[in-house]
Amino acid sequence: MNPTPQATSDVLARLAEVIASRRGGNPEQSYVAKLFHKGTDTILKKVGEEATEVVVAAKAYDMAPSDAARQALVGELADLWFHSMVAMAHLGLGPQDVVGELARREGLSGLEEFARRPAG
Repeated sequence: MNPTPQATSDVLARLAEVIASRRGGNPEQSYVAKLFHKGTDTILKKVGEEATEVVVAAKAYDMAPSDAARQALVGELADLWFHSMVAMAHLGLGPQDVVGELARREGLSGLEEFARRPAG
């Protein structure tokens, strides 16, 4: 069963709250607190690692679809979303910022949206 859009939004909001609550926490007791403590470079390195793992899992699933490969891909995507949310929180952003941007783009073709972006 897939969650409703509202349930999805609620999960992201709750996760963002948990992540924010770990800021300033004990890095020996919380993985997220440890990431915050180590700073921007460590957090962004983790996002990059997770993005690479998504690519590898997606290629594996594409080449040989199976329930196990699908679940591996979903797990890697969840890791990427999680670490991206840690990065957002570290940089003063939240899921509402990204959802707001997606809402702004809704109804635009991808090509049209890309053409509207500033050069550079």
